[in-house]
Amino acid sequence: MLKINDISFKYHGAKDLTLKNVSAFVDNGEILAVVGPSGGGKSTLLRLVSGLESPKEGHIFIDDKNVTSMRPEKRNIGMLFQDYALFPHLTVEKNIAYGLKGSMKKKRVKDMLELVDMLGYEKRYPYELSGGQQQRIALARALAPEPKILLLDEPFSNLDTELLSSIRHELFEIVRKLKMTTIMVTHNKMDAEYADKVIKIVDGKVDQA
Repeated sequence: MLKINDISFKYHGAKDLTLKNVSAFVDNGEILAVVGPSGGGKSTLLRLVSGLESPKEGHIFIDDKNVTSMRPEKRNIGMLFQDYALFPHLTVEKNIAYGLKGSMKKKRVKDMLELVDMLGYEKRYPYELSGGQQQRIALARALAPEPKILLLDEPFSNLDTELLSSIRHELFEIVRKLKMTTIMVTHNKMDAEYADKVIKIVDGKVDQA
């Protein structure tokens, strides 16, 4: 499904490479956890997979197609950001519908609300929701366009400790139900336990230890 082949990357003006010859493979429906210390290059890897950045060297393949130079909107990738990135001026319904097209848009929004157990919240605004509810809506929005791959960037770092365990379980239950190919960046070992594969990135390299 997803192959990251010998990727190297350096931010403009930086002295050193942020990522150095990083490779990984994720099969259909698998969850890959990318762990490691802060500043090691974990989130940069997600930006490269999504197309927000382009590698200095190496290639990225989705379904055996080289997408290394493909624009982000052409890659069919959903992303759940650390801060959820919901539009504060839009209702829950309109947040999920953002970017959807066609006559089935209304049904798709309803299906997503049902999936994340948030039916009845359509007319609320993000500020009226708890952190866990905001995360569910952000997940629904990421899944609404039916992406091939879901990217999770520290998805639980903004949640209260008492909510963390139940919401983490709920999110991965949804991902498993959809058989969604997923890459998750996290520094939490408990998050990584839900993954099928784990790679550790330290100082821009995959740690083989």
